[in-house]
Amino acid sequence: MSAPNITTRFEDIYNSTQKLCLTFITAKCKRTADVADIFQDTYVELYKVMKKHGTDYVDNHEAFVLWLAKKKLAKYYSMLTRLSIFISTKTRNEKADIYEQEDEAFASEDFAVNHAILESAKKFIESQPEVVQKIFYLHYELDLTLREIAEALEMNESTVKSRLYRSLKELRKVLS
Repeated sequence: MSAPNITTRFEDIYNSTQKLCLTFITAKCKRTADVADIFQDTYVELYKVMKKHGTDYVDNHEAFVLWLAKKKLAKYYSMLTRLSIFISTKTRNEKADIYEQEDEAFASEDFAVNHAILESAKKFIESQPEVVQKIFYLHYELDLTLREIAEALEMNESTVKSRLYRSLKELRKVLS
């Protein structure tokens, strides 16, 4: 029997671990804005390990991916702390502005209205405490149940539920 192709094996591992990894990173990161970078770095590292050591190097892929994610979280925040002395936080906002300008190029009336509503919702969510942002991300992006979110964030399920519903109520007021 031949060894599986590295790309195929990587995709299999990615597909079976991505939700778990995203949940872990979201629960442990300091800012939800950092989730995508850390997630990507984790799987780039996994691919490098598989390329160097072969596709059967790891027995328990879930544990290994979470270990890599934990390592990437620590490295990301230690590097971010060191770099924050030299780089202002405006750099991240400037990147977001570029995407917003590209979005605005599609100027139709319906798009403008929907875009304005989405931007208002986005600004509202970003103005909430980090834990609320994580709850929104885990619930609406990763489709986790309130119980799963509570376990990931090490909170009571009732606390997660009240924070989510209270924020949704406030969001409805902002959008109406």
